[in-house]
Amino acid sequence: MAERTLTCRDCGNSFVFTEGEQEFFTMKGFSEPSRCPDCRAAHKRQRQGRDNREMSSPPRDRGTQESRGDRQLYEVECSECGTLTQVPFKPRGHSPVYCRTCFNNRR
Repeated sequence: MAERTLTCRDCGNSFVFTEGEQEFFTMKGFSEPSRCPDCRAAHKRQRQGRDNREMSSPPRDRGTQESRGDRQLYEVECSECGTLTQVPFKPRGHSPVYCRTCFNNRR
């Protein structure tokens, strides 16, 4: 399975659909992404905001999560298992990035 270059349906920019991402999407039964990682994150934030406003019951206590506000998340591939995950920092490429499971296993 080779890397593929796809075009985002929202912004029109090209993005790479890596072999690891393809395997992950296939394993989970997902279709290939139609949005680039930035547009996916923006769409998700927009969808979550809409869902929160439409709730009829009061918002539940989320502890420190709400106090952090709307933080930027970056979609990356785990350096150990290849799982697609999101992290709250922009990876620079000089250090490995792990999904929550692999990170906890390394502690």
